[in-house]
Amino acid sequence: MSLLYAELTDRTVLALHGQEARTWLQGLVTNHVADLAPGALVHTALLTPQGRLLADFFVLGETDGLRIDVETSLADLVETRLSLYRLRAAIRFARTPDRVLAAFGGTEARLPFLVDPRSAELGFRAYLGEGDAALPLTASARDYRDFRRGLGIAETAADGLGDKVYPVEANFDLLHGIDFSKGCFVGQETTSRMKRRGTVKSRILPFQCQAAPDAGDRDVLWGEVRVGEALVSEGGRGLALMRLDRLQEAQAAAADLTLAGHAVAVSRPDWMAVSMPNSPGAPQELRRLL
Repeated sequence: MSLLYAELTDRTVLALHGQEARTWLQGLVTNHVADLAPGALVHTALLTPQGRLLADFFVLGETDGLRIDVETSLADLVETRLSLYRLRAAIRFARTPDRVLAAFGGTEARLPFLVDPRSAELGFRAYLGEGDAALPLTASARDYRDFRRGLGIAETAADGLGDKVYPVEANFDLLHGIDFSKGCFVGQETTSRMKRRGTVKSRILPFQCQAAPDAGDRDVLWGEVRVGEALVSEGGRGLALMRLDRLQEAQAAAADLTLAGHAVAVSRPDWMAVSMPNSPGAPQELRRLL
């Protein structure tokens, strides 16, 4: 299948300058950025002190600093929250005119595209400045969003995660968004404890349903038992935060799940099996589903 190219108009790129930029950001976010090489791209998150998601974003290494690719609706929050920890660190933020492009639905893309660090199934990303040549666009930001959600991969603002979901529940541990050996970061204690215990009660999974749940009718039900909560639904596809033990019981019983009175099908994406194969060393809550 040929690659589709879309400009992600809902993204903003922040430049982070200063000799201390890498070491400063290293102590705040969930992934390792201290020695990020120019042209290297990682996915990471900023958490509340209690360990819940505030924002997820990409960090791109540059020779003179870093660039942060974040959802536009979260750009002010990220800059403000990070600045709270600046103290005397010699760093500064600047908004850039960079455009974020995604190439998806195929297997190969040339520079300036970089492989999406979350999953190869998501495709590629590129950052174009004012002087860079335009690329022909064959898809929209919504097309890419639908594609991403179909893979069961969530983003903080677009998918309504807010500050109510833990990064492990959002599968960041399986999508290379958390480095558990990097040392301290904001919210580390809770995140590390969830990992050490080897069990997670809930995870975000993709679903298909013809219903479009409203704010008051988001429960995924097995009869009268609440199995999960639909976070977002659009065009028959969505993402739900599912209780894994209850989902396992419902699947074992070949029971129907419903959302707003309509049948709903919850699936386990292929990348989840690749990220965490069905082996004795796999976390208990995933072995039950794979």
